[in-house]
Amino acid sequence: MSLQEDRIKDLVERREEARLAGGQKRIDAQHGKGKLTARERIAALLDEGSFEEFDMFVTHRCTDFGMDSTHIPGDGVVTGQGTIDGRLVFVFAQDFTVNGGSLGKSMADKICKLQDMAVSLGAPVIGINDSGGARIQEGVDSLAGYAEIFERNILASGVIPQLSLIAGPCAGGAVYSPALTDFIFMVKNTGYMVITGPQVVKSVTGESVTQEELGGADVHSRKSGVAHFCHASEQEAFAGIRKLLSYLPQNNRETAPFVPTADPVNRAEDRLNSIIPDNPNQSYDIYSVISAIADDGEFLEVHAGYAPNIVVGFARFGGRSVGVVANQPDVLAGVLDINASRKGARFVRFCDAFNIPILTLVDVPGFLCGTQQEYGGIISNGAKLLYAYGEATVPKVTVTLRKSYGGAHIVMSCKQLRGDVNYAWPSANIAVMGASGAVGILFGKELAAEPDPEKREAAAEERRAEYESKFCSPYQAASRGYVEDVIEPRNTRFRVIRAFAMLEGKHQDAPARKHDNMPL
Repeated sequence: MSLQEDRIKDLVERREEARLAGGQKRIDAQHGKGKLTARERIAALLDEGSFEEFDMFVTHRCTDFGMDSTHIPGDGVVTGQGTIDGRLVFVFAQDFTVNGGSLGKSMADKICKLQDMAVSLGAPVIGINDSGGARIQEGVDSLAGYAEIFERNILASGVIPQLSLIAGPCAGGAVYSPALTDFIFMVKNTGYMVITGPQVVKSVTGESVTQEELGGADVHSRKSGVAHFCHASEQEAFAGIRKLLSYLPQNNRETAPFVPTADPVNRAEDRLNSIIPDNPNQSYDIYSVISAIADDGEFLEVHAGYAPNIVVGFARFGGRSVGVVANQPDVLAGVLDINASRKGARFVRFCDAFNIPILTLVDVPGFLCGTQQEYGGIISNGAKLLYAYGEATVPKVTVTLRKSYGGAHIVMSCKQLRGDVNYAWPSANIAVMGASGAVGILFGKELAAEPDPEKREAAAEERRAEYESKFCSPYQAASRGYVEDVIEPRNTRFRVIRAFAMLEGKHQDAPARKHDNMPL
């Protein structure tokens, strides 16, 4: 055998060793937990055969606590590039079979190198997290490694899409990299995120809680709002990531891919003409409106389990990706509260950062009142949504379906927050407040002075009708130019698509500044 053949044989053996990672026993243990290995995950996520691995032979440089006797190529993370639907992406997957996927300086350097490359080339980064946390044997070097990753998450924010999948443990300082990314996917029963584990919680607070109860997928997708998507399996999560990326551009200098559709632009939906109940206190499902007007009825909801009184997600209109924000009358009458405001603001800011137009469907009776909301900061949290809409420079189309009262009217992309095209249905009720509340304030003393209950109620009804005709009709807002037109509901799809087509070349500059100071 020639020297060259020996070298090639050595290379092949080294690659095989690296791919075996922590060894077959640990791979079997990973499979026994219902989890794929790092390379299996990447293969399942990316287009078949597209993955090109980087830094396969990197090892740690630690010599303490017996680490100098164990050097596994790759050092617990697999990094590289590939494609999803033919589009370039960069991906890293922590390998739990190697030192429990714990992060040391060499692993951090690999991830940082990948992040730098993604920003330079303008392509999304996807991180698959399955790690025991900081590598204790490396001490402060592991903390420095985390900080280097976090800094790159921050610098890449709003430049390239950053997605995180929590497919195993993610604890302590490790949680902050996913928290800094744009969207977090979690796998039920295997993925969890916690600052401190159940044992520490028990010792500090005396509270007994399981890992799943403390930081599982259901907790973070429904209660905390940390996770945007919750999936029953890894395969389902991979499909979700691929679906989401189809709505997103590669970076902040591009637009999302155009997806041709056979759905006619001028398709009318007669059912929308009767979807609003005659009783203003009766609810309806906003999903019915979204599916009726979006291309092929398709809608990818974000944060589906969290703050369901507001609905956010992606749809296409005439083949173009659009971010949809809509009040949900079926939940808390569509009222805005702390969680809904934060959820909406985060989504609006993402769309604005990545050139995705925003459609807002309004049916909001106001902000939720009460001590819990006031003590929790509904004022500053409501201001986040207000701020997000006010600063957004992407095309913004607003359709008011029914109620739009008081401060909530302003917050939901009104004309004065630089809404580009604002429409209203004939059922729109745009006012400081509803007729009943207004009559109680304006004519309370006068009505109370009437001793006859029947006459008092008749007078109140007359006042309510007068107030509704003068102040609650969409035509008053139209007469002042606050809405461009009052439209027939069945034609909403056509009017929205045409409005976005008109706004396609929109350009709007903000005043020069270092950065804004939104109410956080």
